[in-house]
Amino acid sequence: MRCPGGVRSARVRYMTTIGLMAAMPDETRSLLRLAGPATRKQSGRFVAWRFLLGGVDVCLMESGMGMERAEAAAEELCAVAAPAVIISFGFGGGARPGLHVGDLVVGTESWLYGANGLTFRNGINRKLAGRISAGLFSTVGAVTNGEIITSSRILNKRQLATSLPLEMTAPVLDMETAAVADVASRHGIPLVALRAISDNADEELSFSLDEFIDQDMTISPLKVLATIVRKPWIIPQLIRLARSSRIAGERLAHALTTVVGLLGDSGIISVD
Repeated sequence: MRCPGGVRSARVRYMTTIGLMAAMPDETRSLLRLAGPATRKQSGRFVAWRFLLGGVDVCLMESGMGMERAEAAAEELCAVAAPAVIISFGFGGGARPGLHVGDLVVGTESWLYGANGLTFRNGINRKLAGRISAGLFSTVGAVTNGEIITSSRILNKRQLATSLPLEMTAPVLDMETAAVADVASRHGIPLVALRAISDNADEELSFSLDEFIDQDMTISPLKVLATIVRKPWIIPQLIRLARSSRIAGERLAHALTTVVGLLGDSGIISVD
């Protein structure tokens, strides 16, 4: 399926709609509160919001967790909004020391971590990432350029860190960006990846994702409760993660208003 209006050979794309992609309500809540009035509707399997942010038309698609849902939601976003650019955003885990809760990371590369190790994914435009990073630094403060590593499962960070190339200066773990990058690359749409750190490199999770999610890859309160009953020692970690997620969500919301403003003010996006 092609995105309406998506032309792979175009060197410059005129701004119409910016597409936003996130996995979970915790990642979108602060932005929606900051944005103000938004139209919510069901779009295929997914929930979407349409609103103006700084005068720019925005379509936000919430995918749920995991690569399969992220890929399908990105295709749906292309079909309903024909975005001039896609911004994949959300929480991420620091894979090496140096990144702290709430730190903002602009992705310069997308990688998939699977059975065969790391695989590079096209989609992120490094030149555009550099302009976004510079704009964020001048408005919201410190921002880091880093590599986004996508995995379908929660990884042991200490083990992963030893296998990563030394050239990776600020690797961040997530579960969706590589899938969105694949869709963006297929449709010739530039991708911006923005992550806020919700857990540091030394924070190893004491539970697996499968213990918390249902078959639709959404967090099930009943499964969370059942896991807590079996593993009460994870309660302090869950409280800490909830607090960190609130911090990350607020920083993401303010950063996204800046990023959308930067793209809207420029009017065009170079995709060289």
